Amino acid sequence: MALKKTLRRAKIKRRIRKKVFGTTAVPRLSVFRSNKQIYAQIIDDTTGKTLVSAGSLKNDEAQNVPKKEQANVVGKMIAENATKAGIQQVVFDRNGYLYHGRVKSLADAAREAGLKF
Repeated sequence: MALKKTLRRAKIKRRIRKKVFGTTAVPRLSVFRSNKQIYAQIIDDTTGKTLVSAGSLKNDEAQNVPKKEQANVVGKMIAENATKAGIQQVVFDRNGYLYHGRVKSLADAAREAGLKF
C-alpha cells in the first residue's frame, strides 16, 4: 500500500514539475512534509541552488504544537527569510501533495507574511 502511495505522489510530482519552474526573478517555493515535520525551500531552478529554507525540526516555536500550527510557523518563517533575501514573489510547488491541511496552512501563512504567489 505504501509503495502505491509513493508512486502515485511521484507521478503527480512529475506532472507538476513540468509546469512549475523557478527562475532568478521568480523562484520556486517547494514544500516537503513528513509524518512529523514540515519543510519549505525557495529554489532557483536556473542555477539549481536553494536560496532560502525553513523547517519545523530545528525551530523551537514549532515544537510541541499541532502539525497545522507547525506549518503556520514555517510559512511565516520562510516568508520572513525570503523578504530578508529580497524575494517578494515565488511560484508555489506543492510537491505532489494535495493542497489541503498542512500544505494549505503553510501557503496561507506565507501569503499573510508578505510572499506573493
